[in-house]
Amino acid sequence: MQSASLPPEPQATAPDGSAIRFLLKLNRGEMNHFTLPPHQTSTAVVHRSIEEIWYVLEGKGQVWRKQGDNEQVLDLIPGASFDIPLGARFQFRNTGPEPLSVLIATMPPWPGEDEAVPAEGPWAPSQP
Repeated sequence: MQSASLPPEPQATAPDGSAIRFLLKLNRGEMNHFTLPPHQTSTAVVHRSIEEIWYVLEGKGQVWRKQGDNEQVLDLIPGASFDIPLGARFQFRNTGPEPLSVLIATMPPWPGEDEAVPAEGPWAPSQP
């Protein structure tokens, strides 16, 4: 059995540029906390083997997702939840003055550095 508290500082940077705080990891999934600073835009990516479920805790922004012909931009506000299906390209941005804080469940657990592949997105990223 495991338990965790939110670490006070980020422990890593995701391939999309967001700050990661690690929480819990099991054989079939993991949960982590991601933060994107005010007025920042992530790098667009596509995952090779994982799916994710996102839940917005704080801040506001937008997420773009595209899979095949299905493309949409969702507004992100506290309480919003959505998925990143396997093979979907996605990008997100913080449109507010506070950090955008998101709880993300990843299934299966993150396999390593090569999981996220850069993709073309609708917005210019704040970080390379």
